Amino acid sequence: MPPGLIQGFLDFLAPADASPAPPVAPAPARPATSPAPASEAPAEDDLVFERSARAERYRLTLRKDGAAVVTIPARGTEREARAFVEQHRDWLERARARQRLKPRAPTVWTLGTHVLWRGELSEIRKAAEGERPSVCVAADVFRVPRLDGDLRPTLEAHFLRRAKIELPARTWELAAETRMAVTEVSVRNQRTRWGSCTTGGVISLNWRLVQAPDLVRDYVIYHELMHLKEMNHSDRFWRRVEEVCPRWREAEAWLKRNGSMLGL
Repeated sequence: MPPGLIQGFLDFLAPADASPAPPVAPAPARPATSPAPASEAPAEDDLVFERSARAERYRLTLRKDGAAVVTIPARGTEREARAFVEQHRDWLERARARQRLKPRAPTVWTLGTHVLWRGELSEIRKAAEGERPSVCVAADVFRVPRLDGDLRPTLEAHFLRRAKIELPARTWELAAETRMAVTEVSVRNQRTRWGSCTTGGVISLNWRLVQAPDLVRDYVIYHELMHLKEMNHSDRFWRRVEEVCPRWREAEAWLKRNGSMLGL
């Protein structure tokens, strides 16, 4: 990580299917005898081995695609990592079962498809006849090239344009309210997190927040703003979040429950 740059991660930004306390085991004290490469393609049972020089323990997490990621500490071996997975096979199967139950958004959007918009599942409907084809999502009308076929690329482009206007504006507003020194706000297409910030006051937000309720959008912004005071997730940090966003637990629960509908 470049000097002076510290990412402010949300706790809930880890893959939603990983356990809050995934299995970990201490690293062995002896040198590795059969080192694993930095990253391997999924092996049998969809296992991915990743070596980490910083890790002090073996760690098992589950990716959104169902692959189990086994982190191997510097002195660990792939053989011991496989044994560690077997010891926690029950946890892995439970995590995969929870993952299969999570709702997923349709990959293709057509007329009649329900998508999350402003926090509610809304049907994509044909708008009133006009010079150009348009669709309605809740109370919003969006122009589309045609009414048949996959509407998702066009609608997501519309959502992104809205996000680039609305999210920075709201961030500057809340920064003024909390008297936080923000220097820049960007809207990005993150696939694993809702937001991040740097010690220099740069805040990045996921454009999909425009699909979430206002409470959830504001919570993520407040969360990143409070990281400008506390670049950690200590008790003191969460007290600061509580002060500016008393309903943060409700918002975080919404994200954990519905994030998979937005691809996170």
